[in-house]
Amino acid sequence: MAAAKIKKGDSVVVRSGKDKGRTGTVLQVLPKDGKVLVSGVNVIARHRKPTQVNPQGGIDRVEAPMAISKVSVADKDGKPTRVRFEERDGKKVRVAVKSGETIDG
Repeated sequence: MAAAKIKKGDSVVVRSGKDKGRTGTVLQVLPKDGKVLVSGVNVIARHRKPTQVNPQGGIDRVEAPMAISKVSVADKDGKPTRVRFEERDGKKVRVAVKSGETIDG
């Protein structure tokens, strides 16, 4: 299996879809499904009926997973960049293609 280019805690930019251009932090990566969960992005509304546990009912807003191909890692200036792997000081690290800086992850 290839190394993950996007990891939990990364700052990402949405490249396509209804939230194009928005940024957020990766909350969870689902590699089997090829999806990521990004904070504040791809928010869906679930209408809940009143129950004994929640007698008020109402609308729950929650982030839904989105395709990992729709997001790119944000560079230090906030713009999207691709990621490559390099060996620095004997360690395999992720590097931003645009700036050449290592990505803290």
